[in-house]
Amino acid sequence: MDLQDQIVWIDGAGQRLGLVPKLGGGVAAWQWSTPTGLIDLWRRWTGASDDRYTLASFAMVPWSNRISGGGFTHDGRQYPIRPNRAGEPYPIHGDGWLQAWQLDRPEAASAVMRLRSTNFDGDPYVYEAEQRFSLVAGGLDQTLTVTHIGAGSLPYGLGVHPWFIRTTRTRLQANIRGVWLCGEDPIPTRYTSDLPATWDLRSGAPMAGALIDNGYTGWDGHAQIHWPERRLLLEVDSEVDKVPAEPSASSYCLVYRPPTGDAFCFEPITQPIDAFHLDGRPGLITLAKGERMRLRIRWRMRSE
Repeated sequence: MDLQDQIVWIDGAGQRLGLVPKLGGGVAAWQWSTPTGLIDLWRRWTGASDDRYTLASFAMVPWSNRISGGGFTHDGRQYPIRPNRAGEPYPIHGDGWLQAWQLDRPEAASAVMRLRSTNFDGDPYVYEAEQRFSLVAGGLDQTLTVTHIGAGSLPYGLGVHPWFIRTTRTRLQANIRGVWLCGEDPIPTRYTSDLPATWDLRSGAPMAGALIDNGYTGWDGHAQIHWPERRLLLEVDSEVDKVPAEPSASSYCLVYRPPTGDAFCFEPITQPIDAFHLDGRPGLITLAKGERMRLRIRWRMRSE
């Protein structure tokens, strides 16, 4: 079977979204209608590989980014987690992106994918996850929810990993306080609020340039991506909550700006890189059996 035959498409509000449930509950494409036809907002999956890094986007659950130290300690117990990607020394992006999800019968402009995960590859997590996508006027509503169904409690984090189309003049603006600097790992080594101009999202950082693969802190949950050549702007609003607590703005985001290529990543996340080993475990939410946390993101397009 051709890999692209696995894509399930939904259409609505002048948009088209392709989902690939069997490949980590990933997204194959998010396309926007213009007077000259559909354009890709996220880098489209070509179907040439089942490597999730070639998808347009995927969910990160039950944690985002890397965990060092071979795992983590919680309530006095050590929980080992193995590396889960070739070439990566650390486990990365959770385990949901490595499993097949179940697609509910989609409606014309919305869809739900679900996953029940039990100690995948020896991980300590037993959980249920759900992704909801709705194409609405002006953009996309996306929700990622995880429910702890194992014994005891464990710390959780969530995120999404979209690859945005990059043009020469693409810029990203977000209100942040600082950034974690990293070694080559890249595991955080030092925090700073003294950002070089080409890294400073507050004033609108160019998405073409030298490598950035770093987590930003103090994010207020709102961001804008500008494509001047396209005369388009994408507004992002993200919030996280431990259900049924009141939602709050996301405090963290990650930027991956590779030196070459036609795409970059802007990732709304609920905790910084290697939060399991940072003081206070920032952003991680401990869930007992039956408790949930949820990440909600509104992507809204408009002409500039």
